[in-house]
Amino acid sequence: MRQAEAAEGKKRKMSSSIAEPKALESKGLTAAVVTVSDSCAREERKDLSGPAVAEFLKKRGFQIVACEVVSDDQIKIQNMLVGLAEVAALVVTTGGTGIAPRDVTPEATRAVCERLLEGVAERMRSEGVRKTTLAALSRGVCGVRGKALILNLPGSPAGAVESLEGVVELIPHALKLLRGETEHS
Repeated sequence: MRQAEAAEGKKRKMSSSIAEPKALESKGLTAAVVTVSDSCAREERKDLSGPAVAEFLKKRGFQIVACEVVSDDQIKIQNMLVGLAEVAALVVTTGGTGIAPRDVTPEATRAVCERLLEGVAERMRSEGVRKTTLAALSRGVCGVRGKALILNLPGSPAGAVESLEGVVELIPHALKLLRGETEHS
């Protein structure tokens, strides 16, 4: 995470302490949340999406180890994702998944992931269009970096949480597989 901190120049935490990833490694339900937004990074707008996603994950048993804000800059996003994938089993981004020129979160995610899980992103979009046809414009992806799962969510608080609701039941199983727990019951 030190790389990510240096790349962004500042660090934002949800609470006064960050959990040690080793202590929670056996459960595997550690998560980091990254808000990708120029205006939030410049502190011109309050981040509502990151805290909404973090709260959703906490209620489902995840330990939030970091909550960060980064500008819509592909290299900064990549550096952030690389650092956080070292300390969290799940790295969730919110923002930068649309079609505006500065929406580069999917490109940054693809650049740092070894494999993509197309079905996860497809499911988020298929669930999302039930609430709004605009969900079809999301370009968010899901991928694997080492033993971490990286998931892109839309930037609006409602869109981010609704997208996460569509796939949250898949995440614990995916994290087990990434840890090498491949026994079938």
